[in-house]
Amino acid sequence: MWRRSKRRDMADVNMYTASRLGEMARSLSVLAKSCQDDLENKRGLTKEDALAAMQMSAAMVCGDCGRCNLYHDSEKDGSYYLHYLLRTFEQKGQIEYEDMPRFFMETCRRREDYLAQLNRNLGRATMNLEWKNRFLESRDTVMVQFRELAVILEEFAHQMEQASDITEQKGETVKRMFRQHHMLVENLLLLEYENRQREAYLTVRTTNGKCVTAREAAEILGQAMGNRGWYAPKDTRALVTRQTATIHFSEAGRYRMMYGIARIPREGENLSGDNFTYSEEVPGQVIMSVSDGMGSGEQASLESRRVVELAQQLLETGFSARATLKMVNTVLMLVGAEQHPATLDLCCVDLHTGVLEAMKLGAVATFVLSGNGVEVLEAGEVPAGVIGTVEPVLLSRKLWDGDRVVMVTDGVLEACPGEDKEGSMREYIEGMEVHSVQEMAEELLQFACREEEPRDDMMVLVGGIWRR
Repeated sequence: MWRRSKRRDMADVNMYTASRLGEMARSLSVLAKSCQDDLENKRGLTKEDALAAMQMSAAMVCGDCGRCNLYHDSEKDGSYYLHYLLRTFEQKGQIEYEDMPRFFMETCRRREDYLAQLNRNLGRATMNLEWKNRFLESRDTVMVQFRELAVILEEFAHQMEQASDITEQKGETVKRMFRQHHMLVENLLLLEYENRQREAYLTVRTTNGKCVTAREAAEILGQAMGNRGWYAPKDTRALVTRQTATIHFSEAGRYRMMYGIARIPREGENLSGDNFTYSEEVPGQVIMSVSDGMGSGEQASLESRRVVELAQQLLETGFSARATLKMVNTVLMLVGAEQHPATLDLCCVDLHTGVLEAMKLGAVATFVLSGNGVEVLEAGEVPAGVIGTVEPVLLSRKLWDGDRVVMVTDGVLEACPGEDKEGSMREYIEGMEVHSVQEMAEELLQFACREEEPRDDMMVLVGGIWRR
């Protein structure tokens, strides 16, 4: 009776937590929307700015003079001259005599003083506008953070709601199997997610005073669950001892992946500006990313390394691919990376379903080799950190046993023969003999380098997927 009550309590806690996370997500969304106003559409000088500049000039120079009535005429709705004045100042940076009305030039006795004062006032208005726009950009960045955090909380709440508690189905079998190996499971939680991934949290200790490695315990858990593909992630305890502790176990996916990498710096450089990551830290998922720093050498390498490392950290924390790219772009905007932007090519593969999700910021095409030929995945976009309002395009594909994912930097594509660079690379991949992923990466790099010495940094990252 106590066990059943505890199971219900745990389920209630999960539902309560999911509900609270959902409420927090909705609150953040409302907070982000509350800061949207008409200022978004007023990023240039306005009619009010021009009228204020003219009024100040008249007060400083004209005094009681009413010969030209320039300010009063400009106050009228639909004043053409007021619109002309704003556009001229924005284009030339100053107002000249030839830009003023003829009647003003003929009647004003202090036109030189008035024109100088008008330019000073419009200059101050422009400076104030620049500060206002910087404030709006910073505010927009904060609002993006709120919206993305709301999306993350919603995703996590949905995951908690959809997770199935299968403890009652398998719990006794797991406890019995561990008792046979001199371990006592005091409490456990077994979960199964939408993609059929399962994970377990066991509060366990040994009963004979000896230690058991988490790897050995994962094998025992796999026997109890009817699937030997269980393991203990790196972020959990490595040993089961006589002291009670909770250990996390995860079920390996139906697929496994391997990768190969080949790269060469630009001619005359010792350091490549291209960087990559390949990570299996997230249970049941492989993360591959490629970043091309603008230019070459040490500075480009630092920028691209920062991009891929930040993306990997966010993904391993639990951010979705879309949220990761938007957060990377936002962070680079805040630190002023527009001076040294970097592209980001991101591929996430679910090892339980075999589904590939690809997203790009300024990156070139990705090639997917399968039994049906080669598919080209493209999504044109500016590099990371250049503009604040970036909405990544999600490219999703199902991968099958033996498929290969080929990620390259623009230096590789630019070196391909012909005008249709993607077409040349696709044809070459289709005609290749199937090699190991490392041999494939090296051969593709050789294909790109065979005409001449590299004029840009080049990198090829190949990932292959197989059923276990």
